[in-house]
Amino acid sequence: MPRRTPSSLNRSSRLPRLGTGRTGSFRTAPVGAAVAVVVLALVGTACSSVEPAGEQPSGQSSADQDVFGEPADAAQVKDGGTLTVALSADPDKLDPSLSRSLYSRYVFHTMCEKLYDLGPDAKIVPQLATALPTISSDGLSLTIPLREGVKFADGGTLDSNAVKVSINRGLTITGSGRKSELGPITSIETPDAKTVVIKLSKPFAPLTAALADRAGMVLSPAAVSKLGDNFSTAPVCVGPFKFASRVAQNSIKVVKDPLYYDAAKVHLDAIEYRIITDSSIRSANLRSGDAQIADSLSTQDAPALQKDASMTVLQSQSLGYQGLTINIGNANGVGTPKKQLDSPIAKDPRVRQALDLSIDREALVKTIFNGLNTVACSPISPKSEFTSDAAQVCPAHDPAKAKELLGQAGVTTPYKVEMITSNNPDSLRLAQALQAMVKDGGFELVIKPVEYASLLDQQDRGDFELLQLGWSGRVDPDANIFNFVGSEGSQNVAGYSSPEVDKLLTDARQSKDQAERVKLYGDVVTKLQQDDPLIYMYRQRNLTGVSKKVLGVQTYPDGVIRTAFAGYAK
Repeated sequence: MPRRTPSSLNRSSRLPRLGTGRTGSFRTAPVGAAVAVVVLALVGTACSSVEPAGEQPSGQSSADQDVFGEPADAAQVKDGGTLTVALSADPDKLDPSLSRSLYSRYVFHTMCEKLYDLGPDAKIVPQLATALPTISSDGLSLTIPLREGVKFADGGTLDSNAVKVSINRGLTITGSGRKSELGPITSIETPDAKTVVIKLSKPFAPLTAALADRAGMVLSPAAVSKLGDNFSTAPVCVGPFKFASRVAQNSIKVVKDPLYYDAAKVHLDAIEYRIITDSSIRSANLRSGDAQIADSLSTQDAPALQKDASMTVLQSQSLGYQGLTINIGNANGVGTPKKQLDSPIAKDPRVRQALDLSIDREALVKTIFNGLNTVACSPISPKSEFTSDAAQVCPAHDPAKAKELLGQAGVTTPYKVEMITSNNPDSLRLAQALQAMVKDGGFELVIKPVEYASLLDQQDRGDFELLQLGWSGRVDPDANIFNFVGSEGSQNVAGYSSPEVDKLLTDARQSKDQAERVKLYGDVVTKLQQDDPLIYMYRQRNLTGVSKKVLGVQTYPDGVIRTAFAGYAK
C-alpha cells in the first residue's frame, strides 16, 4: 500500500479546499448527508442478492469501455504554461526504492523514467532500454541494451553502472519496497557502458514486468551517493521534468528538464500537483479551472463530468483491487519475524471467512459506485492474460452462513472488529456501508479514520486489526500477490505465512510456461479464499477528469496519469 490506494481511490485525511480563483480563498463541502443516504440505501439491499447493474445513465460509459486518451499532436499544442493536477492523496517518499504509493508513481512518470514502460494495451515496451531483455536458455541471465547519450537531471550520464547502482539499492536499502519484486538476483554485470547483464540464482518470470515500474527506475549515482537515505528530499533521475519543490500535504512541483534526451516532445514549463483529498472538491477545482486534471474521480461525480462539454473523463479498468487486510501475524512491524496475534479473527480462518461472506460485493458496486466499479474476489483481473475460472471464483454473500461460522469458532456475536481507513469522504462512505452490511453476518465494525500517510505508517507497524486499502495493480500477477501474501513479501502487512501459497507462488515465478502459471495462480486464489488474509472486494475504474484545454493526457490500466508530453491547446 501505497502500496496502494485507499478506497474508491486514494487520498489523505486533510480535507482540501475549493479554489475560487487566483485569490486562493477556499471553502469546504459537506458530505455527511450524502453518506447517510447511500448507507441507508445499501442497508436495504444488503440482505438480498443484487441484480447486475443494467443500462448505464445517459452519457456514462459502460464498465467495459476504456478511454485512455490520445497522445498530443505537436501541431495542436503550444509550448509553455504550468499544468495543475489535483491529487487525491499526498504521495509518500519520492524515492523509487522506498515508495509504495500510486500517487508517487504519477510524479515519477514525469521525472524518473524506467528501463521499460507499459503501452495502452498493457504490453511492456522499452523506455531507457532499447529492446526487451535477451533471456538465456536457462532463464538465469537477462541482457538489457541501454539508450546512449542520456543525461540525468544533474548532468551525469546514464550508463550500465547507474542501472547497477539503482537495482542494487532496491535490493539492499532498509525498508525497500522493491526487494521481493526483483527476485533472486545474484549479481549485475556491466560488460560495457550500454549493456547490463542481470544474473539470477533461479528463473524469475516477472522480472521484466518489475523493471517496467519503480524497480526499473534509474537514479543518478551522484545523487544517491550524496543523499543516501534522504534521496527523496531532492530526487534526481532521467525524465522530461525534474524535481523543483515540495510542500508536505500541499503540493509538489516539477519543471521542464532541458537535458532530457527527447526535450522537443515536452511542451509544458512545469507541472504542479496539489493535494485535494475530497473528490467533490477536486471536481469543483476542475470545473473552475483551478486545476486542469483531477485524479480518482468519485463514481458519484463522474457521470456529471462526462456530460460536461468542456471536460473529458479518461477511464480504464484497474489491474488492481480494493480490499480488507486482516492483521494475522504482523505484531512487530512488516519485515520483522511474524508472531501470531491472539484475537479470534487473527487465529481462526473461520472468522475471516465469516467476514468475507458478510460482504455483498454486488450491492457495493451498484449502490456505492453507480455500477462503474466491478466485483472482485481475487488479485487477478479478469482482463489479465493470467486469468482463469479458478481465479475468478467469488464467495456468495451469505450472512446466515457467516453467523454459523462464527458459532463454530466459538465467537460471541456481535463480534467487534476495528477497521482503519483513510479519512476522506469516499473511503468513509465505503466504510459506513460495510459497517451497516456486516451486521447481518454477526459483526460490529468500528471505523477508525486516519490520515492517509498515518494509515501507511500504522499498517507497516502492525498497528491495526483490520485495514481497508487497495492496490493499483501490475501487468504480471506476481506483483499483485507475492508482495502482500508471500511469507517474504516486502509489503506483507497482514503477517500471513503459508508454505503452500509460498510454493505455488515460487513455482509460478520460475515457470516459463504460460499455461502452467495460469493454473498455479488459480490454485493460489483457491488457497487464499480458504485462509482470507486479504478479502478482495471490488476493482475500481481509473477515472481521471481532464479539461479539454489540455491535450495529450493519458491514463492506462496501470492507473498512472501520463502528463509528461501533454500541452495546452492552441
